[in-house]
Amino acid sequence: MNQQYKGANTREISFPLGGIGSGSIGLAGNGRLIDWEIFNRPNKRSFNGFSHFAIKAEQDGKLLDARVLNGDMQSPYTGEPVRGGPLHSGYGFGPESQTMAGMPHFQESAFKGEFPIAEMSFADAAFPGNVQLTAFNPFIPLQEDDSSLPAAFFEWELENTGDAAVAYTICLSAGNPKSTEKVANRYVELTGQEDRKIHAIQLTSEQYNHEHASFGDITIATDAAEVSYQEYWYRGGWCDNLEMFWHDFTQPGRFVNRHYEADESTAHRKDTASLAAHITLNSGEKKRIKFIISWSFPNVENNWNPARTGANSWKNYYATWFDDSKASAQYAMTNWERLYRDTLTFKDSLFASTVPGAVKDAVSANLSVIKSATTLRLTDGSFYGFEGCIEDLGCCEGSCTHVWNYAYALPFLFPRLERSMRELDFKYNKREDGRMSFRLMLPLGRERSDFRACADGQFGGVIKAYRDWKISGDTDWLRSIWPAVKESITYAWIGSNEDKWDPDKTGVLTGRQHHTLDMELYGPNSWLSGFYLAALKAGTEMAEALSEQESAAEFSELFQTGKRWVDEHLFNGEYYVQQVDLSDKELLEQFDDKTVAAYWNEELSEIKYQIADGCAIDQVVAQWHANLCGLGEIFDKQQTRSALQSLYRHNFKSSMRNEANTWRLYSLNDEGGLVICTWPEGTNKPAIPLTYNSETMTGFEYQAASHMIQEGLLDEGLSVVQAIRERYDGEKRNPWNEIECGSNYARSMASFSLLQAYSGFEYDMVAGMIGFKPVAVQDGVFRVLWSLDRGWGIYEEQANQAIVRVMGGDMQLNVLKLHEAHIARIECVKVGAAKLEYTTSGDAIYFTDAVCLDTQSELVVVLKQ
Repeated sequence: MNQQYKGANTREISFPLGGIGSGSIGLAGNGRLIDWEIFNRPNKRSFNGFSHFAIKAEQDGKLLDARVLNGDMQSPYTGEPVRGGPLHSGYGFGPESQTMAGMPHFQESAFKGEFPIAEMSFADAAFPGNVQLTAFNPFIPLQEDDSSLPAAFFEWELENTGDAAVAYTICLSAGNPKSTEKVANRYVELTGQEDRKIHAIQLTSEQYNHEHASFGDITIATDAAEVSYQEYWYRGGWCDNLEMFWHDFTQPGRFVNRHYEADESTAHRKDTASLAAHITLNSGEKKRIKFIISWSFPNVENNWNPARTGANSWKNYYATWFDDSKASAQYAMTNWERLYRDTLTFKDSLFASTVPGAVKDAVSANLSVIKSATTLRLTDGSFYGFEGCIEDLGCCEGSCTHVWNYAYALPFLFPRLERSMRELDFKYNKREDGRMSFRLMLPLGRERSDFRACADGQFGGVIKAYRDWKISGDTDWLRSIWPAVKESITYAWIGSNEDKWDPDKTGVLTGRQHHTLDMELYGPNSWLSGFYLAALKAGTEMAEALSEQESAAEFSELFQTGKRWVDEHLFNGEYYVQQVDLSDKELLEQFDDKTVAAYWNEELSEIKYQIADGCAIDQVVAQWHANLCGLGEIFDKQQTRSALQSLYRHNFKSSMRNEANTWRLYSLNDEGGLVICTWPEGTNKPAIPLTYNSETMTGFEYQAASHMIQEGLLDEGLSVVQAIRERYDGEKRNPWNEIECGSNYARSMASFSLLQAYSGFEYDMVAGMIGFKPVAVQDGVFRVLWSLDRGWGIYEEQANQAIVRVMGGDMQLNVLKLHEAHIARIECVKVGAAKLEYTTSGDAIYFTDAVCLDTQSELVVVLKQ
């Protein structure tokens, strides 16, 4: 895929620049600073006053050119569809003047995004020189704190293409983020690396005390040697402030500061400040200028579902690290080189993978979710996620277990954060009998959600605990959560289970089964029983590791019994179905009148919202999880492959033009996608079928595509990925915001599993084992990024060798698994010049002594020709 966007394909771009759980600012496709989501909540389609970058060029004391560092604003140009706004704004008045679209800007601009780094170029015949931008926020696997900085990093590169020296000025202007009476913008000097001076303006207010939800500030900073600044733009009416700024900026020379005292105004203001860096470049010379925008809003409130009693606020994690935005700006600027170097190493390693371009695009783009307003870090650093975001609120609270089931980026790239989700879940969401609430309520310690348990969320929690144990190798950690994990399994048959999941201990779910499509299934189905089976299998191995043989035997027997029944009774010869009599009202009446009222179609005497004979996208999702976690077979392998072939044949639509979609519209016209559920010719479709059945939701699509690739259906899986990314082309939708129930949707991080699918990556850090069995080697070379708890790196396979490199952290290996054909061709295994002793069996190399790898070493398996 082409990561460079121009013209109309920049229209929807908002590239988030911010930290994990600390908020972000969006870099628009034309260079604007938008989506200021730094206030501990979403803030879509926002801009912070006149915030922007601008540039001017001078020679011999005369202005050559001055313009805003933006490209063209894309249409529509009629204005924002707002109601009740001030006169001369809103729909029918054109774009807001604060967009700077009316000011001189660059005729040509291009946007290149390879998350976590964005690059832009600007050109205009009237401007003497080349201008390029590199923007990022640190994204360093396993380094969750450096990856959580509340700051946006901008590095401008200027090149003088003329014949004589030119004096350049780059100016960052930012609005005070809170409209108050007591605005306080103050220039300060900080000490940076090697005592280099950092010039900064802190924009805050004296209106609020330190505990107020609106208390906070932002800082704009540069370490340029020569600067000038205005703490305040001119205060006046009409457009006086912008008129005076442009007047001042376009004068030769430097700014003269303007200052107001915080208590001089009784009107609410969002005064703008400007910080300018000045350099002179000789003909042909290039230089770079760094700017930081940092923020600090330390007090978080539950504004989406306030607690009925008690506390309703807590401190942001970054506030335990930095006193204010000056401190975070100082840290960011002082450590810039290291942070950028390590971020670039990750980005280059990811994009060096030889998987198809659309796959790299899908994997990298959706990493942006954890840098969006979808996520928070609580006071102790624990991770919390909404499902996604609407314009000004988190959408669907609570680190929702059945949604975050699909999000495979965090557990591998930031495993400590992922384990914190398990810890919070099992500590705060478990009822005494093992029933798990699937939404975590904030602040921590308040009443649990009392909605019924969710089958895929509850059993998915068991699978994730198993996975996180294998990623970390930390059996003591597993022991700490095991009692709750075990009880969440046994809840399936306990007498207090009001949903009667498996009261007779058959290994199959038969009762009322709530699920991620927000309703309930009644009767056996492979989708939710698969989760149950995978949890039983995971529980067996965890119990054995903790010497609980009785539990291990119980879980194992249930798994074997349930697996046999599901494979025999729920596979229709093509795919897995739901076994349900839609006319059997007693399936509902065994629960309560409310259930009957919600699910009984009185007009047709039929149960609503069921799959029945439908071909559902998640029918074998448990096998996908098992493949990714090393659990082995959940469903019969041949039947699983047939189910995926059927899913592609019936549910993949190359064009939606002739499809009837009564639900949310995530693909339109000639766009393609994989729909949630279809009823092939010859089957009976319920009159009111499974919820969301005709939608194309990217997280589900990636899951199915990844699973297809795992099972050898490479062309089918890739075509699904390509269809998704063609929908997110920058013109129709934002490439860094795959939507489902709102923006920046967590389930889209299922795309990360595509790396594992293509590489055949397996792991068991309890045993010190990793393995790679690529499914698609092009021109004799395969390369892919991998990551686990202690280290991350690159695996590379060539015709005559296989190489494991550690790019960050370290790794201790006892076992390396490869294709058996490679094992048979081993000539030697070495680290540097030292040959290792080993034995082989099947697909595995067993090292006589543990192999310790770090960034200074690599393991090479030399293969015979």
